[in-house]
Amino acid sequence: MMNKFFLGLLVCSLPMIAVAQETFDALQMSQTELRGTARFQSMAGAFGALGGDLSTLTQNPAGIGVYRSSDASISLGLDLNSVKTPSMKDNETRFNLNNAGYVGTLKTGSNDMPYLNFGFTYNRSNDFHRHYRGMVGGIQSSVTNHIATYTSNFTGDDMGMTDKYNPYYDGSAPWISVLAYNSYLINNNNGWQGLYGQGTNGNAEYEISQSGHTDEYSLNIGGNVTNKFYWGLGLGITNIDYDSYMYYGESLNNAYIYNYDRGDGSIEQGTANFGFVNNLSTKGTGYNFKVGFIVKPVNELRLGFALHTPTFYDMRDLYKTVASFEMRGSGKNNYHGENQTGNKDYWDEVRYDYSTPWRFIGSLAGVIGRQGIISLDYEYVGANSMRIKDDAGKEYVDVTTRMKSYMQASHIIRLGGEYRVDNNWSVRAGYSYQTSPVKSEVRENRADVTTVSTNPAYEFDNSIQYVTCGFGYHYKSFYADFAYVHKMRNSEFHAFSPNTYYANNIEPSVYSEVKEKDNRLTVTLGFRF
Repeated sequence: MMNKFFLGLLVCSLPMIAVAQETFDALQMSQTELRGTARFQSMAGAFGALGGDLSTLTQNPAGIGVYRSSDASISLGLDLNSVKTPSMKDNETRFNLNNAGYVGTLKTGSNDMPYLNFGFTYNRSNDFHRHYRGMVGGIQSSVTNHIATYTSNFTGDDMGMTDKYNPYYDGSAPWISVLAYNSYLINNNNGWQGLYGQGTNGNAEYEISQSGHTDEYSLNIGGNVTNKFYWGLGLGITNIDYDSYMYYGESLNNAYIYNYDRGDGSIEQGTANFGFVNNLSTKGTGYNFKVGFIVKPVNELRLGFALHTPTFYDMRDLYKTVASFEMRGSGKNNYHGENQTGNKDYWDEVRYDYSTPWRFIGSLAGVIGRQGIISLDYEYVGANSMRIKDDAGKEYVDVTTRMKSYMQASHIIRLGGEYRVDNNWSVRAGYSYQTSPVKSEVRENRADVTTVSTNPAYEFDNSIQYVTCGFGYHYKSFYADFAYVHKMRNSEFHAFSPNTYYANNIEPSVYSEVKEKDNRLTVTLGFRF
């Protein structure tokens, strides 16, 4: 059996061979929300074939070609967020600057291309703020069993003493195994074992707190050809600022505790209380390119298309994992304490390159006289095209393989409408639906999910819906728009993956549904001149 002191040294060596974000963290970083100007939000973002709004600079850059006068505006929002698990509910309120920008128009004097426009916008493309927690009673397995099975498949029976497990050279080695073993959560008794066995029962608890945002600064240029064909090119500069606190703990009765005092391989049953705290702080800057066009074959019809390249990020993660434990067996077989990765005085760091999915947007809009608009957008997001590389540009092949195994394309449908009541007032409404970017095998617990570092937990979205409405007022050069957005996001939190290494013997995980409802109010104030 490996010496505990040597294992402690291994835990402290983690920063030397740390790996980059795992698949579901990368997915989280790639997401975008329905944000922007109030008019854009109130029509559920169905603007790909319309243009003439500052938010289109980050959606279909050809929208800038529709402008015939300059435009400047600012959009402020109030978010009232509610997140519910089967056992608890949490609420949060916060303010956001959703969008601000300027578009300038230049009359060329040419009949073929009468306008050449340029613009700049700031847009909050995602807000990560979310807090939820809960308890799961009568759990049927333990994260310690998951770690034990995971360890066996990587290391065999003799962790650290064979070539199969070399923490100094094998970046794919399961660091969670080292931390768990050093905290008495797994043991080697004729094979790696966790604390949960026949007759064991217990409860689990979890808490997740996330904060931060993704902001995009867009530079665009575009124009129109004979007022029939509109084109646009865009450069986006983005930054990510994301922080996550994740706690998962278990309280077990009749737990299978290894008798280290005797050292003879014997097992005693007792109580086990333990928990993992995983802290992650991610910052990154990146860039992307967008190209788009809008065609107006007749005045009543608009067709649009836009292509977004991946955003190419330079990322930095700071992370720390702490495991606390208290084991009580019969006699003197009692253990308690705390272990963590790295040095207690600082967080460990890893740098890497990350590219988000490709995006394609197709749009169709109908104009009814001078009073009505109906617009439909379809967006394709290739979630399985994400890539992670080290800071030298070498791809993490194992992470790419997992992304292809777990992820699939996500599809977004947006439908919006606007009706002009009179020369000054307009009313609007919309609806949007986004499918899950995660394959059904993962959603249905039929796939073994591998994570990196010392966090076996993961989360993902099943679906996201938006129901929107709003109104606008326009007087001379001034306009004011108001939007109400109701967001419904159905997610799942998994404390660890089900073990599916053995046919017809799937060991269940501990997971929970997470239902988020976000009510957002946005006001946009602007001038056209």
